[in-house]
Amino acid sequence: MPLRLPDKLPAIELLKRENIFVMDNTRATTQDIRPLKIVILNLMPLKITTETDLIRLLSNTPLQMEVSFMKLKSHTPKNTPIEHMIMFYRDFEKIKDEKFDGMIITGAPVEQMDFEDVNYWDEITTIFDWARNHVTSTLYICWAAQAGLYYHYGIPKYPLAKKMFGVFRQHTICPQLPIFRGFDDVFYMPHSRHTEVRKEDILDNPELTLIADSPENGVSMVMARGGREFYITGHMEYAYNTLDNEYKRDKDIRDDVDLPVNYYRDNNPENEPLVTWRAHANLLYQNWINYYIYQETPYDISQIQ
Repeated sequence: MPLRLPDKLPAIELLKRENIFVMDNTRATTQDIRPLKIVILNLMPLKITTETDLIRLLSNTPLQMEVSFMKLKSHTPKNTPIEHMIMFYRDFEKIKDEKFDGMIITGAPVEQMDFEDVNYWDEITTIFDWARNHVTSTLYICWAAQAGLYYHYGIPKYPLAKKMFGVFRQHTICPQLPIFRGFDDVFYMPHSRHTEVRKEDILDNPELTLIADSPENGVSMVMARGGREFYITGHMEYAYNTLDNEYKRDKDIRDDVDLPVNYYRDNNPENEPLVTWRAHANLLYQNWINYYIYQETPYDISQIQ
């Protein structure tokens, strides 16, 4: 929560330059507070697992939030009970007249297909457009990040010779941004993907800002529209055992599955995973909620533009 300090206290400006959240008494006494409305478009096959991962991160803030789940009318999930979908998810058509303070769009197991060949491409691009004037800030994750960058900015994706699979060291390019408040100079991010977007394409587009990358996995975080959009190519939301489950699932199917990089203790899959990303994952979501939603969204949610 913000520090409330006397008007014009010199420390206020100094702290703001350090990305410390402060407000003076004038602002505090005129501030209206209401629950933040967050909508999640969950495209992952194991929806209950993804819900749990995301809610775990969203809950680690004192701000009150209302979380809704959106589903696509043009796609029927195969790995989640229909009763769960009926009870907790709503079609985009039933949500489209509402406005939200924040939105999360997850990855999807379709990354090796051309975007236009995905059977729900028309519906999801309609949602991409809708989010721009119905949501204060949108977080695109993994395939959704690639899809959003392609649709909004023409950024292509490229197939990888080998799956990017493991936990990789990231460097903050713009450490002064509020999204990185409290971050160290390096942080770790899980990745699990067969395709990539390339640094040179991001840097060539003046509407995009590359804010974090890695010599191992390349582009990891891109910001657009002053923080109205964030594109994350990895999975900061992953639980400690997600990569382990994926590795063991694939190993039972194929013989060519590599160990996830920098994940198991001593690189031995018989050992427990070594979690190196949890603290920064919590910071990332807290900062997104605080600085790019709570501080920017209007009290009258209908005024989101």
